[in-house]
Amino acid sequence: MATQGFTTTIVHGDKAFGTEHGAVHKPIHTSVQYGFDKVEDLIGVFQGTLKGGFNYARQGTPTTAALETKVTKMEDGLGSICFATGMGAITAIFLTLLRAGDHLVASQFVFGNTNSIFGTLRGLGIEVTTVDATDVANVAAAVQPNTRMVFVETIANPGTQIPDMAAIGALCKTQGLVYVVDNTITSPVLFKPKAVDASLVVNSLTKTIGGHGTAMGGAVTDTGLFDWNGYPNIFEAYRKGDARQWGLQQIRKKGLRDMGASLMSEHAHNISVGAETAALRVAYSSATALELARFLEAHPKVVKVHYPMLESHPQHAFAKQFFSAGSWLLSFELADVDACLAFINRLQIPVKATGLADTRTLIIPVAPTIFWEAGAEVRAKMGIADGLIRLSVGLEESADLLADFAQALAS
Repeated sequence: MATQGFTTTIVHGDKAFGTEHGAVHKPIHTSVQYGFDKVEDLIGVFQGTLKGGFNYARQGTPTTAALETKVTKMEDGLGSICFATGMGAITAIFLTLLRAGDHLVASQFVFGNTNSIFGTLRGLGIEVTTVDATDVANVAAAVQPNTRMVFVETIANPGTQIPDMAAIGALCKTQGLVYVVDNTITSPVLFKPKAVDASLVVNSLTKTIGGHGTAMGGAVTDTGLFDWNGYPNIFEAYRKGDARQWGLQQIRKKGLRDMGASLMSEHAHNISVGAETAALRVAYSSATALELARFLEAHPKVVKVHYPMLESHPQHAFAKQFFSAGSWLLSFELADVDACLAFINRLQIPVKATGLADTRTLIIPVAPTIFWEAGAEVRAKMGIADGLIRLSVGLEESADLLADFAQALAS
C-alpha cells in the first residue's frame, strides 16, 4: 500500500495492535500488575530479553504503548515514551541524560516552567547557558568542552520566537551534541524536528495531540539520528543490544521506573482519541489565528502582534521555511498597557485561563501570571512585555471571535 496521510495513519493506528473483541479503539487497560504463565517470561521482561511484555504500570501499559506507537508514527521516529505531563517528559530528559559537571545550552525563549527547571538543574551542578537561539552563532559561541545538549522550542511560548533550527541541528551533529526540540506549539502536524537533525523530540500531549483539555500527558521521541554509542552518560547496564535504543531505555528506566512520572491509561486513551482529529483542528485554528493576528495588527489600539505567519514577524522566513502553518498561539500588546485587564474582562468568548490548544479560545495576561515567578529581569530577556497578552485560538467561528475582539477594543 502507498504511504498513507497523517490522519489516515493515526485513525487506523490501533489496528496494528489487534484490538481485543473487535473494538475499534484500543481498550483502556487499568491493571497495575501483569502476570505470566511462566516465571521465566516475567524475568525476561525485567531483564529486557522479552520484548513487548508488561510487568508494572509505572513503566507502561498496553494502552500507553499504543499511544507511544502513534506518537512515534507522527514524528517519524525510532520510538517514544509517554509521561504524565510535558514537563515530566522534559525533566526526564534532563535528569536522566545529564550529570553534575555537564553543560546545557538552551534557548532563552522558553516556556516559564522550562525556564524554572533550569534553576533546578543548576542547583544539581549542571551548568545551563541560555542564549538567543534565533541566531545559530549565539549557540555556537556558548558551546564548551563539557556541553552535552542543546534545547530549543520550535515556536517559543509566549513570545513566538523561532530558533535557527536547521543550522543548530547541523552544529549539534558536528559537535556530537544531543539536540532536543520541543515541538509542542507546532506539533508533528505542522513540523517534524527530525527534518532539522533533532535527536529527541518533546511533545506536550495535553496540547495539540490531545487537544480537548481533558487529559494531561507528554512524550519523548527518539528520531534515531543520534549515536548513543558515543554518549558518555549512558549507564553500563543499558549498554547492551541495539545502541539506537540506549537513550530511550535509560529515559524509560530512570524517568518512569525510578521517578514515576507515569501516564495513566485513562488519559492515554483520551489523548489517543484526540490525536485522530489533530490535523483537522490545527488547520482550522491556524487559519483563524492568522485572520485574528492580521486584524489585531491593523488595529490602532494594538502596538505589536507576535505571530509567525505575519510578514512583520522577525523570524517569518524561518516560519515559512519550517512550518506548514502558524499554529494556534499568538500574543499581542495594547498601546495602553493599563487597559490590558479591563480589555480582557470585556471579551465574551475567550476563556480567562491558562493552558493551550484547547477547543476553546483561552486568554491570559502573561507577566502577572505564568511568568510572574521569573521576575522582571528574566521577562525582559525573554522579550515579555508587562502588557503582553497570550491567546490560544480555539475552534470557534472566526467571525464570532473577530466581532468579540472588535467590541472589546472599541470599548
